[in-house]
Amino acid sequence: MTTTAPRLGTAVARLLILAAALLGTLLAGAAPASAHAALTGSDPKDGAVVATAPREVNLTFSEQVAMSADSIRVLDPAGRRADTGEIRDLCSGSVVRYGVGLRAGLPDGTYTVAWQTVSADSHPIAGAFTFSIGAPSATSVALPEPNAGGGLVGALYGIARYLSYASFAVLVGGAAFVLACWPRGASVRPVQRTVVRGWLTLTGATLVMLLLRNPYTGSGELSDAFDLAGLKSVLETKTGAALTSRLLLLGAAALFVAVLFGAYARRTDPKEKKDLAFGLGLGGTVVAAGIAGTWALAEHASTGIQPGIAMPVDILHLLAVAAWLGGLTVLLVALYRAPSVERSAVERFSKVAFGSVVVLVATGVYQSWRQVGSWSALTDTRYGQLLLVKIGLMAVLLGIAWVSRRWTQRLADPTRTEEPDATEDAGEPEKASQADEASQAGEAGEAEALVAVRADRADRDADANAEADANSDADATPDTTSDTTSDSEPDPEPDPERAAQLARQRAAVATARRKRERDADPERAGLRRSVLTEAAVAVVLLAVTTVLTSTEPGRTEEEAGRTGSTSGSAAVPDRPVDIRLPFDTGGVDGKGVVRLSLDPGRTGANALHLFVERPNGKPLDVPEIKVAFTLEAKDVGPLPVAPDRIQTGHWSASGVQIPMPGEWKIQVTVRTSDIDQTTIDKNVKIG
Repeated sequence: MTTTAPRLGTAVARLLILAAALLGTLLAGAAPASAHAALTGSDPKDGAVVATAPREVNLTFSEQVAMSADSIRVLDPAGRRADTGEIRDLCSGSVVRYGVGLRAGLPDGTYTVAWQTVSADSHPIAGAFTFSIGAPSATSVALPEPNAGGGLVGALYGIARYLSYASFAVLVGGAAFVLACWPRGASVRPVQRTVVRGWLTLTGATLVMLLLRNPYTGSGELSDAFDLAGLKSVLETKTGAALTSRLLLLGAAALFVAVLFGAYARRTDPKEKKDLAFGLGLGGTVVAAGIAGTWALAEHASTGIQPGIAMPVDILHLLAVAAWLGGLTVLLVALYRAPSVERSAVERFSKVAFGSVVVLVATGVYQSWRQVGSWSALTDTRYGQLLLVKIGLMAVLLGIAWVSRRWTQRLADPTRTEEPDATEDAGEPEKASQADEASQAGEAGEAEALVAVRADRADRDADANAEADANSDADATPDTTSDTTSDSEPDPEPDPERAAQLARQRAAVATARRKRERDADPERAGLRRSVLTEAAVAVVLLAVTTVLTSTEPGRTEEEAGRTGSTSGSAAVPDRPVDIRLPFDTGGVDGKGVVRLSLDPGRTGANALHLFVERPNGKPLDVPEIKVAFTLEAKDVGPLPVAPDRIQTGHWSASGVQIPMPGEWKIQVTVRTSDIDQTTIDKNVKIG
């Protein structure tokens, strides 16, 4: 069995597979267009039947949205555009409303309103509904699925968002760990690689998000990622400006990292190093806050209530997450790859982590109140449920952190052993050499290292014996022959296979020595295990947080529910409900149309008018007509109405009571003779 150093390898591979599975599950469970703005009203409403064509269609949202020329489209029954394409800003105070004008002279029929926009916190939202002019009709337009931000582009965008959060934590937290906790770590190669990879990942994820932004909020086609016109329009948005600013700040972060692992790592004078550390700390804090501000500018904190307070709080929250989880990542790397990390460094990080947790709790409570708003939203909305999961993971993480803190208190500083001298004297006594080699391999607990070292010892002994025999033969030969031989025979060439064998042996010994250092202190081994577990929970916590930021807040969802969602059919409250109901009783003069008007078409007293017409539009006199209203969702009704005959083809009833709003079934029974009658019905939302 080959001796290898304990790596992050298998453990981290399993951890990443688990995190990817959980992240995929969370992303799959979230609706593609998990928006933070909600459509709270429209005029006309979904399913409304209006007597005359309105001049425009208006949409009302729960928060500010970004509109483009094609954000609202109205299609006639044949699928042709029925709007003018001119978006009108009708916002007033806290009311967010936009409209689009309709063409003049629109015929009767069913019209489809399809809308798509971007909420103020950068998430795309979309939807569609129908209304009818005169009477409902067949339509060739299929209601599109609200898939804004979904599909392959949505998945790639979500992965890039997750990587950007994680790499920001590693970059900022890793640099803070070196400056505040372990200055000697600036010269440790594994630590350098970890922080630099954080910078590279954050830069790459930001570029990917910038390219995918256009298809993510628009067509959903991956090929549009390289559309220059679309990229230009993205750069003009708030989110585009935030991503561009992040790239510029990452340029400053690259300079910071270069100085940290260059000039700072090489400084030997304590005063100079302290002064440089102060400058790096000040500049790094400004750059880190600026990068965190790009999230606060474009997402949750920039919209809703109290944005002036929420944005600085959000920046503090992100910095605290980075200091804790990013520092934890670098500590984990140091414990596995640089076991000489001092106890004092771990203790300092423990204090930094405790302070970060305090900031996280304070800012998290405020953000939770701001986004949830009520206890009911905490359990009844998806956002609240995800928040409870996050709180549970935080509690688990704090428990593991407490265990890590206990291990830290029992930690002893490691004894730093020097690297074996590559130019070790080959003439060292054989007994001392064998004892040293046996000690190196035996302490590592790996049999192959010891076998390799002993094989090397045997080869060297054989070479020494061969050289001794050659020397004895040379002594028995005359001097002239010796001179001739030395002149005619070249020096032996070095054996590449032999050199490679020696290199493998030295690597095995060095690997065994590093393992011995790691395992020499059981408290240090316990700390490594607890920190690895802490990091595993942190990965899952970050996945939940990423999904949480793309989910409609509980406060918004409840507000949309109170003001009335437009997902179902609804009538316009200030206009009468007008519907047309064709009928055929099967007898003589049994075909016709009933036009029903309910005015004002809301709860309370209404005036009911019925007009019975022949297929050619002329009035049809029928012996009897009856109406009934049923609210099946509430088990109300049927509520019968017996209208009075006013004149040929016209029946009326006053004071028709609609007790509550909802989707009512209106049933009309028409009798055209003593034996010929039929009942027709239509669902209409009233109230």
